[in-house]
Amino acid sequence: MQGLIHALLMDGKGAAQQLDWQQAMAVSPEQGVLWIHLDYADSQAADWLVRDAGIDPLVAQALLDEDTRPRAHDYPGGVLLALRGVNLNPGEDPEDMVAIRLWLESGRIISTRKRQLLSIADIRASLLAGKGPRTPGGVMVTLSKLLIGRMSAVIDQIEEQTTELEELMLESTTVQARDQLSQLRRKIIALKRYLSPQREALEELQQMDAELFNDIDRMGLRESNDRLMRYIEDLNEARERAAVLHEETINRATDLMNQRMYVLSLVAAIFLPLGFLTGLLGINVGGIPGSDYPWAFLIFLVILTVTTAGIYWFFKVRRWL
Repeated sequence: MQGLIHALLMDGKGAAQQLDWQQAMAVSPEQGVLWIHLDYADSQAADWLVRDAGIDPLVAQALLDEDTRPRAHDYPGGVLLALRGVNLNPGEDPEDMVAIRLWLESGRIISTRKRQLLSIADIRASLLAGKGPRTPGGVMVTLSKLLIGRMSAVIDQIEEQTTELEELMLESTTVQARDQLSQLRRKIIALKRYLSPQREALEELQQMDAELFNDIDRMGLRESNDRLMRYIEDLNEARERAAVLHEETINRATDLMNQRMYVLSLVAAIFLPLGFLTGLLGINVGGIPGSDYPWAFLIFLVILTVTTAGIYWFFKVRRWL
């Protein structure tokens, strides 16, 4: 089947055998745990999930949902789980997180995705090398650890960008940092959109009474959840720092505008009386004082100069300059 990414038969000892589609369909529960990983965008994979997978229609629909938030639900016979991992595919943005959906039963795992997720590839490689998880619950714990572990570099990058912007704000204009600050805030919002529900999903898994998870699995989920909580706290801190930077950007832009308006106001205050006098003596009617006097223009220039000096002195006394 074209939509099959891999089919693995786990032996319960950390190893797995890779199967083709016909071999996977012939596996019985006594042989081990069968893990079928599908591309839900393929029509054949979608048809098999709906018609022949033997799962609840609601579960099948959840495995085919194109846009899903992280969540965990305990259904009769299994557990439905949706998680997100940072997008580390070439040319993609890390905050555009990749979704993985899983249905876990005692003897079978069905997972679906559209875009490649490196954590799934890592688990597959470890199983083929004989060093992978042994149970469906172990697969879930390993997947959660890998997904959260790959977030570390992205969170560190956000913290470094925040620090760089703080330093940039101290030594440059707000225009240079505005675009970078906007991109940083969008990145934080995109990550927070999925990480908070993912934390709730992992907490829900820990509280489930499903037989798929033993005490060791729950301890692993708790450890992953604690680490995810730290990352969320780091994002919250970065978001608050970015909010402070945003306020500083607005304040600097406001101060800059006020300074320019202040200068314009001073210029207008100086030239307003000068403009009044020149306009008054420039009207084309008879009776203009000094129109027949040869020194009238020079005297008027002196009056304008004295007026300007007086205004300037007044501003200096009032400490407006």
